[in-house]
Amino acid sequence: MTPLHDVRPMRPTPSLLFAAVALTLALAADAPARAQDAAAPADAATLPARASSLQPFVASYEAWYGGKPAGTATMQVVRDDAAARWHIDLGIRGNRGFAGIVGLNLEQSTVFDEANDIYRPLSQSTVRKAAVVFNRKTTGTYDWHSNTAQWSGDISKQRRAPVPIRYGDMSGLLINLAVIRDAEPGKALHYRFVDGGRVRDYDYQVAAQTEPVTVAELSFEAMRVERTNGGNDETIFWIADGVPTPVRILQREDGEDAVDLRLVEYQAMQ
Repeated sequence: MTPLHDVRPMRPTPSLLFAAVALTLALAADAPARAQDAAAPADAATLPARASSLQPFVASYEAWYGGKPAGTATMQVVRDDAAARWHIDLGIRGNRGFAGIVGLNLEQSTVFDEANDIYRPLSQSTVRKAAVVFNRKTTGTYDWHSNTAQWSGDISKQRRAPVPIRYGDMSGLLINLAVIRDAEPGKALHYRFVDGGRVRDYDYQVAAQTEPVTVAELSFEAMRVERTNGGNDETIFWIADGVPTPVRILQREDGEDAVDLRLVEYQAMQ
């Protein structure tokens, strides 16, 4: 797993923790963006929209790192009816162990619209703080008229160049939502990640059978969804029917558990 953008402190690192928990950054070494390889409709709004399956929610997690408590996380999806847009936000607070000592905080957000179950990112931002160690912010804009996305702020020079995008590309947070929406027993899932000046293919496999999962005081019968092209880094989701967010997210490095997000509670929002 790579650190967040160009932040590279010593292990155990806050950047490693947040990169894994947020699941929004590539898991392999840095690579240049791949060029657009297929033509596609530029505007989801031009398609006849059916009723959305996406619903607003807020969810709270315990964050563990290396088998030890590290902090808390909150994920929420909010609908802006006036602008016909959505927000997905993730906030992480380090309050235990090393993460608590350095005052680790991460805030990530993607603004997007949705039609026919296509989540189209419009803007993205990330703020990373650790007491006096660092305070970094990046922002990105997805321009669906020019079919390019571009990031600015505290980001390496090579990732500031415009990145070609195509219909169906998503930020990391939106891929999390897509996995929840699309997971079915035995199904293979394929997405294109465009986030932070990077472009990657993300492939997942859903297990053929559900399995019992217990997190906090909650028990679920859940589908196990594993990323299949992450190399030595594994990402595993557990998705339960009727729950709008993963009940557990586990990041493993070289066969060892790294970050483990465990659902504490969730609720629908109006």
